[in-house]
Formats: sequence, structure tokens, C-alpha cells
Amino acid sequence: MTSEPMQLGLVFGGVSGEHAVSIRSANTVAAALRRGANASRYRLSCFYIDQWGHWWPPAVADAVLAKGTPASLEELPAAPLRPGFQGFPEGALDMQLWVPVLHGPNGEDGTIQGLFSLMQVPFVGSGVLGSAVGMDKQAMKAAFAAAGLPQVPYACVDAVEIRTDANALIQRLEQQLGYPCFIKPANLGSSVGISKATNRSELLQGLELAASHDPRLVVEQGVNARELECAVLGRREMHASVLGEICFDADWYDYDTKYSEGKSHTVIPAQVPEEITERARSMAIAACRAVAAEGLSRVDFFYDQSRGELWLNEINTLPGFTSQSMYPMLWEASGLPLEELVHQLVQLAQESGQPAIGGRAEAA
Repeated sequence: MTSEPMQLGLVFGGVSGEHAVSIRSANTVAAALRRGANASRYRLSCFYIDQWGHWWPPAVADAVLAKGTPASLEELPAAPLRPGFQGFPEGALDMQLWVPVLHGPNGEDGTIQGLFSLMQVPFVGSGVLGSAVGMDKQAMKAAFAAAGLPQVPYACVDAVEIRTDANALIQRLEQQLGYPCFIKPANLGSSVGISKATNRSELLQGLELAASHDPRLVVEQGVNARELECAVLGRREMHASVLGEICFDADWYDYDTKYSEGKSHTVIPAQVPEEITERARSMAIAACRAVAAEGLSRVDFFYDQSRGELWLNEINTLPGFTSQSMYPMLWEASGLPLEELVHQLVQLAQESGQPAIGGRAEAA
């Protein structure tokens, strides 16, 4: 006798600046879960969270995926009375396992992971703690520092410092970090709200821009380095992929460069010494341990070739799955095609026996 296909709920969209990227990622993941052997293993239903936080059933979700762009209020069946979660649409409570394909706040930060945990339904990816710490750059960097992992010099900033005494703040950052430096909101991804400063005027503008997205900021010292990435997969036993390198002609890897065709390209595997490759792969797993990330993560590095220096940049606990996204490409290059990759992610969630992929990771 053949077992019944598992009911999977894929949720995408969300109240985030990365809403549009989530739609692109969801199309990739949904297609992979409906192809090949996965077509008989799983029965997939997609659910859409609009830009105001309301959940919509598969009929709406499938229309958004087919269009490939966010739904406007006029395109939704009914205008909700107020923003925020108003309850589950029809069919959502029948799901046996959830596949969140959400990037940024309200999807990658532990909030929806907490909802699934309360429902006592397993889900793909990190739990509440790993998601929250991995999302907040201040908390993430503190965890990395506590684990003794190398990072470029950085400073944490609260937006209230900009309003109360901007001059004193700028002087502090100049003394600690100098120029150039990068200003980042603590809780956004995809380079949203990030800017580069080479003087006082640009630093103040960058601080104000980042503060418009998040009251918690991080400012990092600029380094002349190559950008390397490593994909991690697993739960108690973690595996690291080959390394990839992001190459681009822009001054830095901003949102436009990241998601525009032809403005960047990847080199997989990255052309770096074997010692650097192994050091990065080991650090990637250590980074996951440091923040309690589980299931899937992409870990990013800065590599100064002239000095042989390797710094941990950040971790992404719900990496992109678009056609240009490194996470699935790194695993493809490591011998794990997309269909098998998403199958393994679902299996990890199912085998955990917990609402999240739990347990301590161990290096393979």
C-alpha cells in the first residue's frame, strides 16, 4: 500500500520590504515540490500573506504566483477592515507541515515560527530563537562575538542617538570605524536600507535612512574584500556546501545589483585556496550553532585575499530561492538538485518531532 501524500502548506508574501522577492522564491519552491518524485510525496497548497498582513487561500495565492507580482487591494476578493493577522483562510488548518518562504520581518524573524509552534505543526527552517537572533544584526553579531568568530569592526546604534546628539554619534563612529563604512538596519535583508558612507554627510544620511526602517542599527567598517557564501543544511548533523562568490561591478552589493539581471554574477565553486574553503565551511556551521539556526541557512563572508583574512559577515536563516539565489545554486553545485533539496528540508522538519527543526547541530 502506498501512503497518502503529505499535506504541505507553503506560505509566502508578508509585511516586509522583501515581499516581491518572496513571491519569486515561492514560485521556485512550489514548482520543485510539485515536480518529479515530490509530486507523489506531497500535496501542496499555497497561501498568500498580502502587504497588510492578511492571509489568503490557495485560489488567491495561485493567482499571485502566476502574476509574479504583489496583489493590490483592488485585486483582492475583499478589502480587510484592519491590518494584521485576522485568522486562517479555509484549508490552512488541514496542513500537516508548513513551508514558510518569507523573507525579512514578520516571516523570518521568529514571529510566524511562533505561530506554527503554538499550532504544534512542524515547519521548515529555524525555530523562534534561531530566527529572531539570525534576523537581528545586533543580536547576531553579539552571538558571533561570544562564539569567538571573526568579524569586521562594527558598532551598534540606537536611532534615538541620531535625534538626541547626532554630532557626538558621528564622532564616535568616526573614531571607532572611520571611512568608508556601511550603515545597516538591524532587521532587514536583501540590502534594503543599507548605504555606504565615505564622509560625515553621507554617514548622517545613511543613519537617517537606516533609522527610517528600524530603530536598531549596525555600522560596519568597510573592507576591501571578496564576498563569499556558503549554504548549510541539516539539524543535529549539519552539512556545508561548496563556496560561491558574488562578483559585481557596482561599488557594493546593493538591492538593485542583487536582483537585477546582468548586474552581478556568481562563481561556483569560488576560486579560493582550499584552506580558505575549509575554514569558511567550518565557520558556517559554527555560525549556525552560535545563533541556534537549524534546517537551512546561508552564511556570508568577507575574504581579503591579500592578507588571507576571512571574516564572518552574516547569516540568513530563510535564504532566497529565486533564479539568482545562491542557496539552491550552491547545493546544486554540491550534488544536491533543487527537487531533492526541498524534499530533504521537508523531511528534516518532519523528523524533528517538534514544531521547528530542533536539536543541536553537529559538523559532518
